[in-house]
Amino acid sequence: MGFPVANLAVVPLDTERAKDPAVTGAKAANLARSAVAALPVLPGFVLVPADRAPGAPVGEEAVRTAWQALDGAGQALVVRSSSAHEDTEDSSMAGRFDSVLDVRGWEGFTTAVQTVLDSARRVQPLRPPADAPPDDGMAVLVQPMMRAAVGGVMFTADPVAGRTDRLLVSVVGGGPDQLVDGSTQGVRYQLTRFARLVRTEPAEPPGQRLLTHRRITRLVALAKKTERVFGGPQDMEFGFDAAGKLWLFQARPITAMAARPAPGARLLGPGPVAETLPGVLQPLEEDLWVTPMSHGLTLALDIAGAAPRRTLRKRPLVTTVDGRVAADLRLLGAVPSAHPVLDFINPAPSARRAGAAWRVGRLRSALPLLAADLMADVDRALADIPEPGQLLGGQLLDAVSWGREVLSSLHAQESLAGALLGPGSGATGAGEALAALAEGRSRGMSEEALLARHPVLMALLPPTLGDLAPLPGHTGWTALPRGVGALPVREGLRLRIRWVHEMQARMVRELAGRLGAGECAPGLTRLALLRWEELVTASEDGGLPADLTEREPRSLDVGPLPAAFRLADGLPVAELPPGARHSGDGQGAGGGFGTGTAWDGRGERPEHAVLVVRSLDPALAPVLPGLAGLVAETGSALSHLAVLAREFRVPTAVGVPGAVDRFPDGTLLTVDGGSGAVTVQDADETITHAEEPAA
Repeated sequence: MGFPVANLAVVPLDTERAKDPAVTGAKAANLARSAVAALPVLPGFVLVPADRAPGAPVGEEAVRTAWQALDGAGQALVVRSSSAHEDTEDSSMAGRFDSVLDVRGWEGFTTAVQTVLDSARRVQPLRPPADAPPDDGMAVLVQPMMRAAVGGVMFTADPVAGRTDRLLVSVVGGGPDQLVDGSTQGVRYQLTRFARLVRTEPAEPPGQRLLTHRRITRLVALAKKTERVFGGPQDMEFGFDAAGKLWLFQARPITAMAARPAPGARLLGPGPVAETLPGVLQPLEEDLWVTPMSHGLTLALDIAGAAPRRTLRKRPLVTTVDGRVAADLRLLGAVPSAHPVLDFINPAPSARRAGAAWRVGRLRSALPLLAADLMADVDRALADIPEPGQLLGGQLLDAVSWGREVLSSLHAQESLAGALLGPGSGATGAGEALAALAEGRSRGMSEEALLARHPVLMALLPPTLGDLAPLPGHTGWTALPRGVGALPVREGLRLRIRWVHEMQARMVRELAGRLGAGECAPGLTRLALLRWEELVTASEDGGLPADLTEREPRSLDVGPLPAAFRLADGLPVAELPPGARHSGDGQGAGGGFGTGTAWDGRGERPEHAVLVVRSLDPALAPVLPGLAGLVAETGSALSHLAVLAREFRVPTAVGVPGAVDRFPDGTLLTVDGGSGAVTVQDADETITHAEEPAA
């Protein structure tokens, strides 16, 4: 039940002792530091367990004396928590503990103190330290309740965009409690550090701005002073009283600053490359399949003169992010140039293409024959490779190595065929596979027999070193198969790429059964965590890496990458490609990008839940861990729940009108915490990819 008032000590807020968070808790200690630094802080005191403040006045009489000094002629008070678990650099615990406003009279005061103390037992940290006890040592902060004419929350950096050169302010008429509890969206101001107004959302009528230029100037000055006191960006609550005086109600470190891409960071996206490698890849799969793809596409762009050779040499054209494949969208030509005017007047691209025109002209007529020869060579080589069980270890490795080399050529020709030859007959490997599957199913053939008789069916299965996924169920496909030979050049090359993938996978599966026989056998799951060079070393009796047992497989249960993004600290930051538009009508509150199933917070929680609510109620904090997204009809990006959501990297959009009605339970959604876009997807839909580039 907490500590009775008689066992509490009184620590005035403007004393050196109050600056120690071990004594008064982080919230009160921050205000005490502010008060000692002459920032505009309301007077007050902190009630702490007596053993924390030796020598401080203790007992009911001391508490009553301190209360009377603030209560005065019936002035209302505010009684707030100051826990060791909140307002720290690692976790804000924003809004998790109780605060009681408009407290009047001694009985009301003691009841409010007990309410705050009791919340320490009821609410525990969402990420508590190991063996953390209940916060029985909660301190209680007591101050006069100031009736704000205009109140708000100010972040001295933009936590959504990760910009330290911007200040983000949300304001309302009245006190800031309306914002922090998520019940009101307020008006959001973006300011420079020189007090220039960048924009407001929503727009305010002329002459009715809540923040005048004078108020903005004073807020920016307070932000800079507070940063100097605490040595970093701050999350602040403030209010202007009826006389226009500015008061600081709270200051704490910003705990969830979004990472910001470095200047010049590449614009990446799954684009067309995800059609070939749609799943999450383990390290060995990356080396076997992504590296040759990147080399092949780079070769195609170089042949076509589509990009400077120096640029192509700088970094891989295709990469992976947490195992998901992505490509440089600008080099692929999947998005417009960032500087079209400069490109127009720059003679280098035209000269480069002119130099490649002769090669491309000859290649356009020769490519079908070159591709036919390559496909025939691949078919013969694959047919000549014995079953994996009949091969020696070195032969298994040679087959995998040959696959890496030929994949580079296949990817190069496939890219050039798409750019130079057009769609051809329009037939696709997937279409032929579905026709063969429908025909085989009508004859009652087993899955094993179908795959053996119709290798084209591999076009329906994603590549993997693990077990193959089952073939699709009933397809309803009625077209008759015309055979692999009827496929256009590009589709034929794509099918060979898939066949080489599967050959390599079969060889690696066999190697997994031979390496480290007995209790030390790594198994296929562990073997997939090797890099290519490590597999070669292990196959040549060099042994497995000592840390192999400590490596963790990448989770296959992750959402898709944004259609376009830049990397910041290894994390994708979604971005709209130039010229693109979205229908999202909310405000981004940070947390990244996620995909999942809409859930209203009631009933059974879906595996990947996007919580869709009317307001950002702080009581929802316990459900934040593991959410795929958070969408709210009201609320501010600076509210307590939005702060907590960013700490847990939950993609969050606020101020989305009609979200609860528009996104009923079960709707598949993508949430972009950067732009505030919320997009509905079909259940079997993947992220729309950019068009195939012209090499």
